[in-house]
Amino acid sequence: MKTIRRSAFAALPSALLVAAVLTATIARAQDPLPSWNDGAAKQSIITFVDKVTKPGSPDFVPAPERIATFDNDGTLWCEKPLPVQLYFVLDRVKTLAPQHPEWQTKEPFASILKGDVKAALAGGERALLDLVMATHTGNTTEEFEQIAKDWIATAKHPKTGKHFTAMVYQPMLELLAYLRANGFKSFIVSGGGIEFMRPWTEKTYGIPPEQVVGSTVKTKFEMRDGKPVLVRLPELNFNDDKAGKPIAINRHIGRRPIAAFGNSDGDLQMLQYTGAGSGARFCLYVHHDDVEREYAYDRQDHLARLDAGLDEAAAKGWTVVSMKNDWKTVFAPEKK
Repeated sequence: MKTIRRSAFAALPSALLVAAVLTATIARAQDPLPSWNDGAAKQSIITFVDKVTKPGSPDFVPAPERIATFDNDGTLWCEKPLPVQLYFVLDRVKTLAPQHPEWQTKEPFASILKGDVKAALAGGERALLDLVMATHTGNTTEEFEQIAKDWIATAKHPKTGKHFTAMVYQPMLELLAYLRANGFKSFIVSGGGIEFMRPWTEKTYGIPPEQVVGSTVKTKFEMRDGKPVLVRLPELNFNDDKAGKPIAINRHIGRRPIAAFGNSDGDLQMLQYTGAGSGARFCLYVHHDDVEREYAYDRQDHLARLDAGLDEAAAKGWTVVSMKNDWKTVFAPEKK
């Protein structure tokens, strides 16, 4: 009997350790957003999801209607010091330059080849459009997809040295997973190129290519060597930004979202369109106010201004997430 008692007591520390680990695991499982600090922003998300997914709730929404839309740049991953696709453009200009000797003296290409990005972008939207048309077209959709895949696999952020796909926000990945677990279907609705994003969004965010909405160039059908292909033409088809976002949502998704997430005035019309629907609605802005862990910018920023959006959020009671105060961590750990 004494031997049995001694063995039982000897096993106690191990049993307590196992119990502690199990308790911690259960606690984490009960918190769907562990990288979010407890507060009004986190609670607003959980409260909304609870009321639209609970059977019998007056705000219950059937699963097929649980549509959520997310901007990409600055909402799901870092967009500073420049949007990621712009780095792709800059690299493509350098890669294609030997085929275009006229670029040595033609703007905005000449400034890029000299390393003066600021001067290249001084031409505004016209200059940016010229750059995109020159670097994103003239190939088939399959060829462009491979170019984008190869680039994103090696391209790194100029400040951190991390792959761009490691500059995604851990709290937003948790939010996507939380919504997915509760029957939501999440779409990316971005001003970025649809065929630039589609090759990597599923691996990075768990969002498949058919749930990506973005800006497009015109394409045409051709037979090449007896095979049908789609050729990308140097002409803008649709700019999925600002007022274009609700149009694209209607065209590609066919349902008004019940939740929308953005970070700039370029997302304002998407949030307005979402919030204007009947029943429970949820609109959220990610506010970049963490200069230590990321960047701080809003009303005066030239590329990603959040000005009218902040005012509208305050007037309509939308959730505004402080990156500095509401997130325990910012970036997801880089996958090996």
